[in-house]
Amino acid sequence: MDNIAIELRGIDKSFGLVHANKDINLKVRKGTIHGIIGENGAGKSTLMSILYGFYQADSGEIFVDGKPVSIRDPNTAISVGIGMVHQHFMLVENFTVLENVMLGAEDSQILNKGIAKARQELKRLEKEYALEVNPDALIEELPVGLQQRVEILKALYRRADILILDEPTGVLTPAEADHLFRILGQLKAQGKTIILITHKLREIMAITDEVSVMRRGEMVATRTTRETSVEELAELMVGRRVLLRVEKGESSPGDVKLSVQGLTIKDSRGVTMVDDVSFEVRAGEIVGIAGVAGNGQSELLEAIAGIRKATSGTVLLNGKSVDVTGHRDPAELRARGLAHVPEDRHHVGLVLKFEESENSILGYHHDPRYLNGAFLNIDAIRKDAEEKIAKYDIRPPNARLKTANFSGGNQQKIVLAREMERGPDVLIIGQPTRGVDVGAIEFIHKRIIEMRDQGKAVLLVSVELDEIRSLSDRILVMFAGRVVGERSPEATEGELGLLMAGVEGRKEAAE
Repeated sequence: MDNIAIELRGIDKSFGLVHANKDINLKVRKGTIHGIIGENGAGKSTLMSILYGFYQADSGEIFVDGKPVSIRDPNTAISVGIGMVHQHFMLVENFTVLENVMLGAEDSQILNKGIAKARQELKRLEKEYALEVNPDALIEELPVGLQQRVEILKALYRRADILILDEPTGVLTPAEADHLFRILGQLKAQGKTIILITHKLREIMAITDEVSVMRRGEMVATRTTRETSVEELAELMVGRRVLLRVEKGESSPGDVKLSVQGLTIKDSRGVTMVDDVSFEVRAGEIVGIAGVAGNGQSELLEAIAGIRKATSGTVLLNGKSVDVTGHRDPAELRARGLAHVPEDRHHVGLVLKFEESENSILGYHHDPRYLNGAFLNIDAIRKDAEEKIAKYDIRPPNARLKTANFSGGNQQKIVLAREMERGPDVLIIGQPTRGVDVGAIEFIHKRIIEMRDQGKAVLLVSVELDEIRSLSDRILVMFAGRVVGERSPEATEGELGLLMAGVEGRKEAAE
C-alpha cells in the first residue's frame, strides 16, 4: 500500500433513477499517469467529482496515501493534496493570472505582502515545471493553452500532489496538446500523481502508465498501458468491436450547392478574421477545412449560417444569393435547405435548461408537424424526440430529461439529430466530435458519410487533422483568415501541417 496514492473502495452513486457509479474499486500508484476512459455517460466525471468533493458518494470509501479520508467538498480535497483541472476552466476572465492563482488561497491579512509572496511562489512553480505565463496578463487575453496552464498552476500553488485532469485536450490545438503532455511528463518526473480523463485513445497510449476502463457506471478493466492496444481499449469501452477508421467509397460530386466568393469578415475591433475567401461545395461531397483554431474557421461558418455579419463578399445557396453583409435570418436559411451544427453546442446549439425534446426541435418549432393550431403539440414533439433518441442512441433515453444532465457526447448527438434529420441540401458542421467518445465518433462519422452519399453537400471544420483527412473529399487549409491551399485527403500530415503553419501557403502565394 506504500506506493498507492489513491484507492477507491465500493464507490456507489445514483442520481434519481440514474445509477452513475456502481461499486467502483480503483487504485492509482504514486508518481504515475493513470488514464480513465469510457463512453460519454460511463460515469468517469462523476467518479472524479466524488474524489474532488463536488459530490458525495452514497456508499464506499476513499483512501489517500493509505489513510481513509472523508472528502466533503473541494477544500477538503485540496487539504489532502488533490487538485483538479476541469474541462471547462474555473477562471475569472477579467482577473490577472496572479489574482486567479491566489483566489481562495490568500494567506496574509496585509494584501501587498500576500501578493508579493504569491508572485514569488508562482515564479518558482513556473520555473520548476516549465509553466511560464505572464502573471499580470488578464485571463481573457490568454489563448486556451495558457489558460489551462493557469489552472495547473492554481492546483500546484495549493500544494497538490495528485492532479485530476478532465478531458484536458478537448479545447487544445495539436501543438498545445503536445506541450501539455511534456508538462505532465515533467510533473510525473517530479513525483506528482496524475489522473487523466480522456476519450482519446491515442493520447492514453502515448502518455499513461496504466489505464482503467469504465462502461455504464462500472469499472470493467485496468490495464498496463504498454501491454494493451487501442483496439482492445475501444472494445472494452463500448462492449463490442469498434471500427477505428472511416470507411467510405468514392464521392460523386454533382451541382454546386454552396458557393462562397470573396468573403471578408471583420470583428467588432475591426480586425480582419476572414480575408477574401472563396470556395464551392457540391452535392455529394465533403469539403473539410483544416487549420489551427483561431484562423477564421469559426467566423466563416457563422457568416454562412447567418449569425455573423460579413464585411464583403457573396454567398450562394442552391444558386440563390444569401445576404451575408446586411439582414441575416438563420430561420430563412434553414427553410432554404441549410443546416448548421455549431462548434459551441453549449452556447449556440442548445438551451441547457430545456428538456431534450424541446432542444430536439429548436429552430424548427414553427414546423406544422409540431403545432396544434397556434400552440405547440407536446405529444408530437416528444414522440419525434423519442424517435431521434432511438435512431442516434442518445443516453439516457429520456426525452423529458433536462439537456444539462446529458454528457457532452450525448448533447452533441441531440444537435446532430436535430439538424441531420431535416434532410438539408447543405450541412455545415463545426467540430463534429469535440468531447465525444470513440463509440459515438464512429456513429457520427457514419452519419456524415451517409449524408454525403444521399447527395448532400457537407462543409466540415475540425481541429482534428485525422478527422479531416478521414472524412473529406477535398481539404482546404486556412491560415490567418485566408485559404492558403487545397489538398486531397491523401496529403500527408506533415504537408498539411506546413500549410496550417502558413509556411507552404506563403510559398504557393509567391509562386
